[in-house]
Amino acid sequence: MSIRFIGTHDRDLKMFENQYPLSAGMSYNSYLIDGQKTAVMDSVDERKTREWLDNLEKALAGRPLDYLIVQHMEPDHSGSLAVALDKYPNVKVVGNNKTFNMIHAFFPQLDLSIDRKLMVQDKDILDLGDHKLQFFFAPMVHWPEVMMTYDMTDQVLFSADAFGKFGCGDVEDDWVTEARRYYFNIVGKYGPQVQTLLKKLSGLEIKKICGLHGPQLTENLDRYLGLYQTWSSYAPEKKGVFIPVASIYGHTLAAAREAEKALASKGIEIKLMDLTKVDVSEAVAQAFRFDRMLLAASSYDAQVYPPMQDFLHHLANKAFQGRKIAIMENGSWGPTAARTMKKIMEGWKNIEFIEPQVTIRSTLNEESREKMAELVEALAGA
Repeated sequence: MSIRFIGTHDRDLKMFENQYPLSAGMSYNSYLIDGQKTAVMDSVDERKTREWLDNLEKALAGRPLDYLIVQHMEPDHSGSLAVALDKYPNVKVVGNNKTFNMIHAFFPQLDLSIDRKLMVQDKDILDLGDHKLQFFFAPMVHWPEVMMTYDMTDQVLFSADAFGKFGCGDVEDDWVTEARRYYFNIVGKYGPQVQTLLKKLSGLEIKKICGLHGPQLTENLDRYLGLYQTWSSYAPEKKGVFIPVASIYGHTLAAAREAEKALASKGIEIKLMDLTKVDVSEAVAQAFRFDRMLLAASSYDAQVYPPMQDFLHHLANKAFQGRKIAIMENGSWGPTAARTMKKIMEGWKNIEFIEPQVTIRSTLNEESREKMAELVEALAGA
């Protein structure tokens, strides 16, 4: 077997990037191409340095390490770089100009002499003898130095952070749910750059995708590529209504539940999330999934209840666009949630607001319930 997995699974990690909660840890993927010459694809987080070096040493079985290819300098993939260079003093580091600038920034103590560097350009080929590796630059997917590597011999794409997911790669689970959350929260802002990359890769025959997080993808590759095409173009995956709710005492949530029931009775797929009970990264992923959204929020401090404010700011940071949005606000004496939400959404691309806007004063009454019925009809027909 000429391509060997030598990565690690960090089952104890609870937060990725110190902000995204993990229920099943995270994998740091690294691969050894064991050909006439040997090459390692990336290292791992320093939390797992010892385990990774042991895996590498065992896979090499006494052979020298010729190349260490750095596709991405984020510390979860480069954290063991300096230790590896110390252990293998004759290895050459493969990267681009931005890669080496970042190496010097992250490891100022590292003396990386010119004879230990192999600086490549976009589409350059590295000949390992029985394997030929071609490099494809992928700037801002999701850092500026990112590049991918295509094994022309085995038709394997080493895709850096693209096609990754939260969770450990050796666990059988639903790839899409955690891959979606990973994409929109990690890469989602850079849709145009992902589109450029997909065009660049479109002429390749790909039999396997090996990302830096999650499992190796070997079957139904058109499905994964198709999802990335959809996600990076900001198109919805499906028709339906996502209802994020920010409710203080439960009255706004109760109203949202009524709207959910009415929409479901019309055969519309619904996903309701209580923003006070779920992590915002989950809500961001669902907002991109559906073509319509009903925002339901309480007023607070003459603005909007903070969980909704936080959610909308996250969407803004990820370039949320191209959706139809309805609003239901609650305010006992001075409703301010709707105007605050609209203020946050000013400038978002291709957003259509669905009328009527529903205002609740504490709890639903006959008048606000009639307005909500009108809004349900408008959402159903949108």
